[in-house]
Amino acid sequence: MRLPRVECPGCGRDVAAAPVPGSPTKGALWRHDHPEQRRDADGALVSCPSSWETVDLPAGTGQMELDLDQPHPPGALALF
Repeated sequence: MRLPRVECPGCGRDVAAAPVPGSPTKGALWRHDHPEQRRDADGALVSCPSSWETVDLPAGTGQMELDLDQPHPPGALALF
């Protein structure tokens, strides 16, 4: 599955956003490094403060909706 990419509100970097269960128009940013500071003085990796923030997904991305009132086409397998 290919995740949509959105601009991080904290650092401006394009980051993948995973869909948030129950909110088809929202996504959680993947953990990412800030472009200007990848490590602290001790050498430990530093995440962007906006990592894992919930953001709006781009239009056209989201959960597929099913019309349950439509009859099954001929030859289709009924799941319910």
